[in-house]
Amino acid sequence: MNPLLSAEQAVLGSVLLDPGQLAHLDWLAPDHFYRPVHQALFAALRKLRNDGHPALATETSVPPLSWVTDTVDEASRHVRGLTAAYPHTLISACPRSEHAPVYGRMVLEGAIHRSITEHAIRLHQAARADALRGEVEGTLHYADVLSDVLNDLARRWGTEPRAVPPAPLSATTPLVTPLVRADQVAEDERFLLAVLVERPGAMDEVVGWLRPYDFADPAHEQLYRCLGALHHRGEPIDRITLLWEAQQRGLLADGTLSDDQLTAICDGVGAGSAEWLGETVMRSSVTRTAATSARAVRSLAENETLAPGRLINHALHALGPLDDVRTRWQAANGRPTPRPPAPVPAPDESPPAQVRAALSRSTPRAASPPSARPGLAPIPATARPPSRGHS
Repeated sequence: MNPLLSAEQAVLGSVLLDPGQLAHLDWLAPDHFYRPVHQALFAALRKLRNDGHPALATETSVPPLSWVTDTVDEASRHVRGLTAAYPHTLISACPRSEHAPVYGRMVLEGAIHRSITEHAIRLHQAARADALRGEVEGTLHYADVLSDVLNDLARRWGTEPRAVPPAPLSATTPLVTPLVRADQVAEDERFLLAVLVERPGAMDEVVGWLRPYDFADPAHEQLYRCLGALHHRGEPIDRITLLWEAQQRGLLADGTLSDDQLTAICDGVGAGSAEWLGETVMRSSVTRTAATSARAVRSLAENETLAPGRLINHALHALGPLDDVRTRWQAANGRPTPRPPAPVPAPDESPPAQVRAALSRSTPRAASPPSARPGLAPIPATARPPSRGHS
């Protein structure tokens, strides 16, 4: 049995049984359903309500048959394969129609996990494609899209979006992402380091925005740290001072650096623009960081036990390193990367009071009398559908 499929069937069955339940589900949208036929049915139910279907005005406990048949007719205009018998299957799948907000919360929770997974995959694909082309524009665009999606989902769920790290050493967070064009990236890094060693003043061109962890090769990262330390202390930079600094840091003794690596850099060409080469290294850093962040977000989203609020906040935290490298990339090329406009709510989107219903906090089992709790006004039951756990 698929819990999400059962929840989708139950929420539709509850509305078919009791049209009034739609008033408690204004924060749920058709695209939150996974199956296309369920999307079409929920959209049809909302349209019939907005058009003032007579079933909404009846006071009988059982809605007229036209409520079901008109729903099927409307949905059949947008999806194939819907039979007249399927609504009765949905009705039988609903244990209690008054539990519609709970079923709807389950559907929304599944949609949040699914949407974050899909956008993380797109970011990862864009990062790998840009790495092959030596570009970053597509990567940064899809990073913006994912960030906007996370903020919109947080609003729908009713939580404050903020970056929260997951548990230390979480199995959901991948630590290494396979490199694309690893040989070319390593060559670009060696070329840059050779220029920084041989050309006086070259460090001034990159030290403001290039960081050691922008280098993919750990040995190159440590050599850049050595160069940064020499520059910070105001000491001269050449192959001898670099070798000495590396020895003082124990990089030769512990095997971090080999003689071949030092020779390839110190005896390199040493000619070229440090700024241009630094930007090349930064491009690789942007796409590599984006791919790692995307994999981390996808891994989090595929963890079905993670509550939506925690998922959104952990995903925002996973995008933090990408935000950092993006800021430095903009400083390197001297122009900000434009962000796409924030998504505009649809004309029929629910007002804030109804959207806040998606907070889905648990409803108290027995409310205390107002006299027993001075200063606290009772909260209408229709304002917040119940849910399990905290976000």
